Amino acid sequence: MNTKTYAGIEDQYSRLDSSKIVLIPVPYDGTSTWQKGADKGPDAFLNASENMELYDIETETEVYKQGVFLADAVTENISPESMVDAVHDITKKYIKKNKFVTTFGGEHSISIGTIRAFNECFDNLTVLQIDAHADLRKEYQGSKYNHACAVYEANQTTNLIQVGIRSMDIKETTVMDVEKTYFAHDMAEDDNWMDSAIDQMTENVYITFDLDAFDPSIMPSTGTPEPGGLLWYETLEFLRQVFEEKNVVGFDIVELCPNATNKSSDFLAAKLYYKMLTYKFLNDEVDDEFDNNFNESKIDINKFSKFNDDDDN
Repeated sequence: MNTKTYAGIEDQYSRLDSSKIVLIPVPYDGTSTWQKGADKGPDAFLNASENMELYDIETETEVYKQGVFLADAVTENISPESMVDAVHDITKKYIKKNKFVTTFGGEHSISIGTIRAFNECFDNLTVLQIDAHADLRKEYQGSKYNHACAVYEANQTTNLIQVGIRSMDIKETTVMDVEKTYFAHDMAEDDNWMDSAIDQMTENVYITFDLDAFDPSIMPSTGTPEPGGLLWYETLEFLRQVFEEKNVVGFDIVELCPNATNKSSDFLAAKLYYKMLTYKFLNDEVDDEFDNNFNESKIDINKFSKFNDDDDN
């Protein structure tokens, strides 16, 4: 795992004490069921980031100057459950340090831990899932912590909004809220889907972005590419609007499965991450203090509470 600073930025912008942003790599690929390689995603993303221009033309800003601390990679892989617990614990640790916490996977099961941590720290949380797949199975291949179960828990415990969905199992229809699901084939014909999705969000929003949400024509390097996906500028338009209108409390990006002979997907992932940071801090001066507004009275209350189902004991 790359141990340098994020994007090769100078030390003054990469120290934990002075950084507003924390980036946690999670090179985990324990439950993927088709193409393997998502565990190589964080390194490919970091390598691409080192070769990326850090001036954003659209916004005329350099968001890295807000400070980005590259945390140690979460390498726990004894079991999916232990990985989720490790991701949960490290995510919560940095939230409590008043940082804007971001995660780069790894496959989508890592998001179970990140979402759990944010839901324990922020009131009335919306999870915005941008993805090709519904990921709503309660259990898959004997585990509740499979990538196919990535947002089942979020669907039970948060306000889940699903965007870009174009692949699912029929059983998932029994738990899916279709009023809060934006299917790709409908989005292609509906000019109002962005406003509609945002209108259904609460103030605090966590984004989990599976790179297979993009069309394979621009993002081929994922474990399970699906035709008919999002394109670059419509995605940025939607994300910018979400960041402008809501309090995005954190995000993860998952499912980069790098291809040794085609680096374009690595670079897209790097640009996407940087764009999302740019939109988050667009109106913040470097010297402004950051407050992630987590609920201190909620953060340490019964941390195992609602995430253990009685019928599974």
